[in-house]
Amino acid sequence: MSVELPFAPVDTIIRRNAGNLRVSAEAAEELAERIEDRGADLAVDAAERATADGRKTLMAEDFGVERVVDKDTLELPVAPVDRIARLRIEDGYRVSMDARVALADILEDYADNVADAAATLARHADRRTVKAEDVETYFELFDAT
Repeated sequence: MSVELPFAPVDTIIRRNAGNLRVSAEAAEELAERIEDRGADLAVDAAERATADGRKTLMAEDFGVERVVDKDTLELPVAPVDRIARLRIEDGYRVSMDARVALADILEDYADNVADAAATLARHADRRTVKAEDVETYFELFDAT
């Protein structure tokens, strides 16, 4: 799967959780892939909810979001999140702007949690750099997807 999400905002998310640690490019790439995978899975579930309601448009509530944040407060860009949402759903579905922003918010929270844990793992390993292996270890330890 090609990564739809640019690495720069993911790198920024890791850095805001890493404190004084450095961040490898591979860590940002690994987390971007994990974010993309998570977003695609969430969109499949949202599409099932929309279909059950007789709709072909994904709405914020299909992602379990009642209040949508301002997209300007998010680090993750909305356009790639829209592409991520469409990766595993059938053609013909639309993704409302509120749904895109809601998914971006969910994915950013997810990324923050993973990045914080990866930074903790790097510190525990007595390293000054968050590496892809820290992101991978997080998923191995917590079986989070």
